[in-house]
Amino acid sequence: MWARLVALIAKEFLAVWKDRRSRAVIIGPPLIQLLIFGYAATFDVNHVATAIYDEDGGLAARDLIARFEGSPSFEIVARLTREAEIRQVIDPKRAILVIHVGQTFSRDLLARRPARVQLIVDGRESNTALIILGYASRIVADFNSDWLKAHGEIAPPAHLVVRSWFNPNLESRWFIVPGIVALLTLVVTMVVTALTVAREREVGTFEQLLVTPFRPFEILIGKAVPALVIGLAEGTVIIAVGVFWFGVPLRGDLPLLYAGLFLYILAVIGIGLMISSVCRTQQQAILGAFLFVVPAVILSGFATPIANMPPLIQDLTLVNPMRYFLIIVRGTFLEGLSAGLVLERLWPMAVIAAVSLSGAAWLFRHRLQ
Repeated sequence: MWARLVALIAKEFLAVWKDRRSRAVIIGPPLIQLLIFGYAATFDVNHVATAIYDEDGGLAARDLIARFEGSPSFEIVARLTREAEIRQVIDPKRAILVIHVGQTFSRDLLARRPARVQLIVDGRESNTALIILGYASRIVADFNSDWLKAHGEIAPPAHLVVRSWFNPNLESRWFIVPGIVALLTLVVTMVVTALTVAREREVGTFEQLLVTPFRPFEILIGKAVPALVIGLAEGTVIIAVGVFWFGVPLRGDLPLLYAGLFLYILAVIGIGLMISSVCRTQQQAILGAFLFVVPAVILSGFATPIANMPPLIQDLTLVNPMRYFLIIVRGTFLEGLSAGLVLERLWPMAVIAAVSLSGAAWLFRHRLQ
């Protein structure tokens, strides 16, 4: 039996390597997607196109505006001279933010009266607008603090000091790149596994496989092992790129991370084999893989927190292996997740893997009969 399995596994590796479409899916796109996601997928907002409408022109107004000019988060693209010009820069998106300093800004500050600054932000992209307002509010708060110290006024009774654990500089890349390990491993493993039986049915070699001495479970193992090796290799490459190229710290234990990666890939392989068992063409298999991958990514917490989803949708995420591995990979990278917390996420993936592989074996036997 072991000799037959080794021969079948070698045959599967050769089939994947000789198939141009499978080879292209494994090698090129994952690395390209990793670089694109790593650089382009970010929650940080830099070089915000900003317009200045300064009606005051005083020393305090110039000091406040200079702080925006010196910030890497803002880029001054226009200086307005009348209120009507605000619409002319916001509507065509020439500027996302307009800073309007009123005529009496410096005078009110010197008279120890509240002075107002108006921030006009393009709200068509609400998430970006909230981030921009947070950046701008922080600059204004620093201006207020420095003004109080310089003019001998009583400082506010409470001084807020913010400290971010695990990601002190709040770099969104540290959050995105570990998630890409789960995302690209899912995509590659799912596509390779979903195509394995469908490809043989389409080219006519599946019937030849059925007349060999291989039993159904041996065929199943022979098709699962190459996908497991490919998935582990892909995950390893992505982890290495994340650490050595993007500089994301890896604070946890690699054995725990690979234990999670192993069970995660097994669960994905089981689902991929189930899809492949019911598909007769590669086009159907690709569509089936797509129908699983997109909801799995959305329901994993990759981009939006699961806690913000409706209760029924949160229950659906419990059968999604990516949900558990995402916690493991991000926790291992950024916080050094303990073995106990990792084990809490390992056993659900083990259950999903057992159920999906059992379902794939049943479908496989059923299709062979």
